[in-house]
Amino acid sequence: MIDIAVRRRRRALFVFFLIPGLSMSSWVTRTPDVRDQLGASTSAMGLILFGLSVGSMLGILSSGPLVARFGARPVIGVGTALIVLSVLVIGAGTDVSSAPVVTVGLFLFGAGMGGGEVALNVDGAEVERITRLTVLPAMHGYFSLGTVIGACAGIVCTAATVPVVWHLGAVALVTAALFAYAYRAIPTGTGSARHGAEPVEAGQPGKRPAVWKDRRLILIGGIVLTMALAEGAANDWLPLLMVDGHDMDPALGSAVYAGFAAAMAIGRFSGGYFIDRFGRAAVVRASALSAALGLAVVIFADAPLLAGAAVFLWGLGAALGFPLALSAAGDSGPDSASRVSLVATIGYIAFLVGPPGLGFLGDHYGLRAAMTVVLVLVAVAIFLAPAVNTPRATPAPALPEQRPEPADESRPHPHR
Repeated sequence: MIDIAVRRRRRALFVFFLIPGLSMSSWVTRTPDVRDQLGASTSAMGLILFGLSVGSMLGILSSGPLVARFGARPVIGVGTALIVLSVLVIGAGTDVSSAPVVTVGLFLFGAGMGGGEVALNVDGAEVERITRLTVLPAMHGYFSLGTVIGACAGIVCTAATVPVVWHLGAVALVTAALFAYAYRAIPTGTGSARHGAEPVEAGQPGKRPAVWKDRRLILIGGIVLTMALAEGAANDWLPLLMVDGHDMDPALGSAVYAGFAAAMAIGRFSGGYFIDRFGRAAVVRASALSAALGLAVVIFADAPLLAGAAVFLWGLGAALGFPLALSAAGDSGPDSASRVSLVATIGYIAFLVGPPGLGFLGDHYGLRAAMTVVLVLVAVAIFLAPAVNTPRATPAPALPEQRPEPADESRPHPHR
């Protein structure tokens, strides 16, 4: 049985994963209106969007050390606050037709999402350790759910010609309210080196192991890299891939992307059942096979409708690799917070670096040919799958500041 405090914490993490998905898809759906109000060319929009990449990289690279120094809770809080603020700044910059202000807003969004997401995964992995339940896939499913909700709201606002500043202002109010509701349920200390949440190696008091030297963890990082690239490639290029590579109508290309997002959500919300039933390695193999099959059809089949249908397999296959590997990383040895942080950082770097690289290849060889790189890397994940067969770690005793309930009411949860 899971106590009330842990259930509240889990619900709060669901909300914190929902917020960036909702915020991101809200401003993404308004980018045509933003471009028009700024009077920006395609190349100018590329420079504006570069603020997002810079902020994301800064957030990702700083998140691990910040979690180790302060714990996951304040990093989650600051990251989410930056996301809420960024939506307001993007809306205000659009309203006054200021490209620099919009660029700053995107920078804040990238920094908040890049930093906060790593901390969220650290805390989510700790909830899995405490409850002995597979919950990270569902948490990432709430991010996908947020993107669907935000996209639908954005489409409605666009059709109704609602001003961008009003739309994004409303999104900021909603996400701020969700933030205020969820933040108090996140305990302090998770992932912080100062709290000594986990024992260090014998004979090395106060010294944490160098997790990047762990061969198994690096192999898990390889799985995250390949599956994150499969997801990021679709998020950035799928509509254009369908339009330019398969001569689809733009509206149909967008619908294919919506199908990919729906497949991701389905895979993540149902993934916990399959992981608990068949094990992590089997699910990684099945996921990689599904993604590889979908990619192969999209790349090599000349039938647009068949390629569009195969995207569903691509989405199902890409759904679980990232959250499942993070769970395995947390259970792969001592100092789980640093392990999850390292693997999550590898994944988010793949999100940032991979899609632009595919764009470069696409300019020279076409997007369909460029996707063969993703296909090959996803196939590699099939052979790396045994690395995720890590046993669930026994949860460490909660620290006083982590335990909302009295000590005599807390007891270890039995093995499943």
